[in-house]
Amino acid sequence: MGRARDRRVRAMTNHTTDALVRELRDRTEIADALYRFGLGQDTKDRDLFASAFAADAELDFAPAASKWGAKPPLMVGRDAIVTTILALFTGRVDTTHQVTNVRIAIDGDTAHATALVEAQHLLTADHATHALLKNPYDVDLIRDGDRWVISRMSIDNTWYTGDPTAIFG
Repeated sequence: MGRARDRRVRAMTNHTTDALVRELRDRTEIADALYRFGLGQDTKDRDLFASAFAADAELDFAPAASKWGAKPPLMVGRDAIVTTILALFTGRVDTTHQVTNVRIAIDGDTAHATALVEAQHLLTADHATHALLKNPYDVDLIRDGDRWVISRMSIDNTWYTGDPTAIFG
């Protein structure tokens, strides 16, 4: 009887360990989607940036932009998001994004995350023209094989300093 109990405990522990490893892997991949979003912009790496999004993703920057009177459209579709943002920044704006305070809730093959992102935007031709933003991100993600990708992202703004024309021109 002692051996049977030991086997049962080991099996339960292994199952619990497997579930924990899967959750930790999922959390790492979810955070990585946010990192791919930021670093893909900063390095102007189209493939890295695109890898952050689902094919039918939505990106809403209007909540942040409304703080300084801009009205960007809702961006729909990975290709539209990548093309729009990289065209807006490449050769015109140098950016850096720091993603912090990531909070994640996983429900099967979907997840919700929030994060704070500090985003620096400097005109390439004149770094004196810049905007520094602290933006809360609200993000829905889906599992895509072993990776997680953004299906919906809404970006708000807590504060900014500088000139937002460094972002939109």
